Amino acid sequence: MLFHLRMDVAIPHDLEPKVREELVAKEKARALELQRAGKWPHLWRIVGKYSNISVLDVDSPDELHRILSSLPLFPFMRIEVSALTQHPSDLAAQS
Repeated sequence: MLFHLRMDVAIPHDLEPKVREELVAKEKARALELQRAGKWPHLWRIVGKYSNISVLDVDSPDELHRILSSLPLFPFMRIEVSALTQHPSDLAAQS
């Protein structure tokens, strides 16, 4: 199942810098792990914001929730999720 996500991150400004640095490093490591596993095939930064547009490829909505809640920055994210399905005019749908 494919899901389109917009993730907006808002880390509190008063968070201790060392804690922030550790969280960001853990977030990057987790994102790379999920990409290598094929669960996070697309990740784009939104220019000028601490936000991204992503496509996740998971087995179920429950798996998506488990993955998202496993992200170290999850407590500081606002996430919009849309389920995706193939469009009938997609070239791949024509074969």
